[in-house]
Amino acid sequence: MRFYLGTHKTGWLSRTDVPLFVSDRRLRERVKLPRALGRWALDSGGFTELSLYGRWVTTPGEYAARVRRYSDEIGGLDFAAVQDWMCEPFMLEKTSSTVQQHQQRTIDSVLELHHLQPDLPWLPVLQGWTRDDYLRHLHAYAARGIDLMKFDRVGLGSVCRRQSTTSAAAIVRELGGLGLQLHLFGYKRQGLAQVQGFACSSDSMAWSFAARRRRLRMEGCTHQTCNNCLRWALHWRGLTISRDEQPAQLSLFG
Repeated sequence: MRFYLGTHKTGWLSRTDVPLFVSDRRLRERVKLPRALGRWALDSGGFTELSLYGRWVTTPGEYAARVRRYSDEIGGLDFAAVQDWMCEPFMLEKTSSTVQQHQQRTIDSVLELHHLQPDLPWLPVLQGWTRDDYLRHLHAYAARGIDLMKFDRVGLGSVCRRQSTTSAAAIVRELGGLGLQLHLFGYKRQGLAQVQGFACSSDSMAWSFAARRRRLRMEGCTHQTCNNCLRWALHWRGLTISRDEQPAQLSLFG
């Protein structure tokens, strides 16, 4: 499984060659873009946008144009998530919409972005909340002419904030078992071992949350905490992907 280190520090793209996961909401603030040393992937920033406004205020044209620029100027882009609509219950309340409406709008985004920039590596996203929701969304894609089984990667939305890693893992295993090449957004680190072989990639920036929450500072660092520290982030990533790591260690840092 390829593990993308989530970061709000966009300059890291030119400082490390480990796979990074960066949000459009951070990159779009930059006048001059970094040149990537390694591979990376783009988060659309949808959770923040829907949480703030209850809708997408960024138009597909604006987003597609920025992703084109990122691809051309930064290089190394593995995929860019579409402007999907999350299906957590609190998000449905925020948007005053249903799961089915969010699912159809997510498919709309896939079609629109592919129309605007057909050669960019758009990542379609499967959304839902229950197991049946995700299966219905899979069929809804097919009904609109999109076979997700043919994609190199498909994002799996609305799984990272579940309280139970067991219920999330069951959904991942069933969908991955169907043949979908899944990317897990912000998937809990302690749950990765339960889904080995059922997903091809995941991302997390729990390293930053853990450092800020615990006021963690590595020996030799001079800043107050390591929540913006590349050295700590790389160390945390190394622990995450280490096959020899024990479950007790996994639980230490989120």
